[in-house]
Amino acid sequence: MQFPGILWSAMSSLIKEEMQKKIFRPDGQCLDEFIEIVYSAQGRYFLCVSVTKGQEVQISLLKHTRSNLDDKYEKTETWLLKDLVLLDGRESDTDNPHFDMHYDKIYTLEALSCAAKYAFARCLVQLSRRYYKKELKIVNFDTAYIEPTSLSSNRGDCMVLMQICFYAFNLVCLSLCPVS
Repeated sequence: MQFPGILWSAMSSLIKEEMQKKIFRPDGQCLDEFIEIVYSAQGRYFLCVSVTKGQEVQISLLKHTRSNLDDKYEKTETWLLKDLVLLDGRESDTDNPHFDMHYDKIYTLEALSCAAKYAFARCLVQLSRRYYKKELKIVNFDTAYIEPTSLSSNRGDCMVLMQICFYAFNLVCLSLCPVS
């Protein structure tokens, strides 16, 4: 379900705080980022990135269920960022929410949107640099949307929006040009 930006932002903050309180804080972890993914027809699933007290970065798959008015979250998978061999965006030149995480096994995932996939990738790149002092190997991502720029204080989101507007403006201009 897609929500207008402000509403989604408020809901996202509430979901993040609830996951932090119920799952991550009791384990002494800090939830850094999460995205909703398409994983199963039953329940909602989230891919979460957290940092442990020991400065380990974990990627967790959480299943969300609702019983009466109580939301429940359950970790179904956990991986360490330092063990991630490759993050593959699959197709950098299309609006594609699919990506692969290469560990000993390849995990194929689908974010709810391409923007969510890029937010997840930006988070992993930044945390790999901060905690492991190494570059995360990523392929099939447009690096302009991954790397921080002087225009983007909020993890590249401003740059993404600016580039989308620029491309849309160019398309409008081109569509108005007479064909000879």
